[in-house]
Amino acid sequence: MIISQLLQGPQRFCNIESSFPISGRILSERLKDLEHEGIVKREVFPETPVRIEYSLTEKGIAIEPIIREIEKWSEQWISLDEES
Repeated sequence: MIISQLLQGPQRFCNIESSFPISGRILSERLKDLEHEGIVKREVFPETPVRIEYSLTEKGIAIEPIIREIEKWSEQWISLDEES
């Protein structure tokens, strides 16, 4: 979900956080994991206040076709109504 969100372009933590029903702590951990794997880039801008943006690396962008196919599959096969 984070990768899919970042496919829209660089984003600040608060923008990503508002897109998902997960805690900020979990999101922070996941972003660090993705950064460690070379999928996400964290860029700090020396402004006041400091601005931090997350974006996909070349490796992260290469995942886009896979994400799009998973989205197509889920639209076809997964329905929220099936949860009951």
